[in-house]
Amino acid sequence: MGERTVEVVRAGALTTVQDRGRPGHAHLGVPRSGALDAPAAALANRLVGNPVGAAVLETTLSGCAVRPRCAVWVAVTGAPCRVTVDGRPVGPGTAVRVPAGAVLDLGRAVAGVRSYLALSGGVAVEPVLGSRSTDLLSGLGPAPLVDGAVFPLGAPGPPRGWVDVAPQPGPPGVLVLGVRFGPRADWFTAGALRALTTGAYRVSAASNRVGLRTEGPALDRAVGAELPSEGVVLGAVQVPADGRPVVFLADHPTTGGYPVVAVVREADLAAAAQAAPGTPVRFVVASARGGRPGRR
Repeated sequence: MGERTVEVVRAGALTTVQDRGRPGHAHLGVPRSGALDAPAAALANRLVGNPVGAAVLETTLSGCAVRPRCAVWVAVTGAPCRVTVDGRPVGPGTAVRVPAGAVLDLGRAVAGVRSYLALSGGVAVEPVLGSRSTDLLSGLGPAPLVDGAVFPLGAPGPPRGWVDVAPQPGPPGVLVLGVRFGPRADWFTAGALRALTTGAYRVSAASNRVGLRTEGPALDRAVGAELPSEGVVLGAVQVPADGRPVVFLADHPTTGGYPVVAVVREADLAAAAQAAPGTPVRFVVASARGGRPGRR
């Protein structure tokens, strides 16, 4: 039971391997990918003594359960959930030692969407283009976890600094996204631009790692022509045919044929990763100093 591997006991609705992703490959048609709530993933790694960019597990809503085949330090951050080791409750937001053969279970998120599990040494699946991240759009990286799968861990790092519990932001009650208009804001009416920043939007249940979809006022186009595909970036607010804004997240396509009315401040996207379906969304015009925070 000393090998540095971990068995998946319960994969949950969607559990993927994520690190900092693959920035810099958009010209090849490869999305950035990576942990949607990057600060939460980095915090989990720090708690167990990993480099902040080590690969972690990202769960979605229903958590997961794993059985390490060696003793390992773990930390759970992001969406709060019940965490147990062989049925015994342990605290989130702190480092916990899990014995070899014990079952570590992350329960359903009680708020938010995505929890992050860091294990000392990091998830050591084979990297692709410099990253171990699962990319749901392009299919690069490891497949989402399934029951019974086994994955390797890297060598553990130096001893950690001890904390009783690490503070972290809670999931947003209202998701406030700072935006700057463009590059295709002129394809929309003045009324549509007002509707974007004053309308009552909420997170759609159809949201995923590709994009946060919204429900609310449709944005009317001033230009009805077809738009040739052009490059899009992380945080782009694309407006498809139904007029409801979509905020592109880590697995977004690198090009698109619908106009982008605005771009969300990157610092606000971690909060978007934790906004559950039905969460109210406000788009606000960002200031020159970087906009407003995304968690309220």
